[in-house]
Amino acid sequence: MKQVLVINGHPDKESFNYALSKAYIKGVSKTDATLTQINISELEFNPNLKFGYRKRIELEPDLINAIDKIKKADHIVWIFPMWWYGYPALMKGFIDRTFLPGIAYQPIEKKPLPEKLLKGKSARLIITSDTPKWYNFLIMKRPAINQFKKGTLQFCGINPVKVTYIATIKNSNSDFRKKWLEKIFLLGESIR
Repeated sequence: MKQVLVINGHPDKESFNYALSKAYIKGVSKTDATLTQINISELEFNPNLKFGYRKRIELEPDLINAIDKIKKADHIVWIFPMWWYGYPALMKGFIDRTFLPGIAYQPIEKKPLPEKLLKGKSARLIITSDTPKWYNFLIMKRPAINQFKKGTLQFCGINPVKVTYIATIKNSNSDFRKKWLEKIFLLGESIR
């Protein structure tokens, strides 16, 4: 039975990202997969990796619990908005504090690349944006997707990582949003 983890990186519980998260979860509930969830905005932790990797900061209970969920998951779904061609600060802080050496990857002495400790997992990024897809792809070269997909998840062994890019959100109408909620529900329902 597949273990699915849904991580919502939007800080606002009234956002479209939360509606997308609920739609995905509703779809997964129609399968035999086991589901867990993390809403980063509900966690209590310091998002600042104060000493970098020089000195380990004690992990708060919410981060210990989150790391346990990440380790147990077979498939991780990240739902977040793209802001300034990146992701929200709180989500970045969550990644900084949880995707640590010895947890997500292990440096190997005298080798440029680490041992990937999250192998065997897959992921999906569901990204909302006000930037049209063509502009993000052709002009900006997909910085948030490249950073997170390649620079974080695949770096730690999570592969494949599929991307669902939803744009443009600003001034979108209810029909646009309803269609996307239905698509995301079907994505959740297609988990096997």
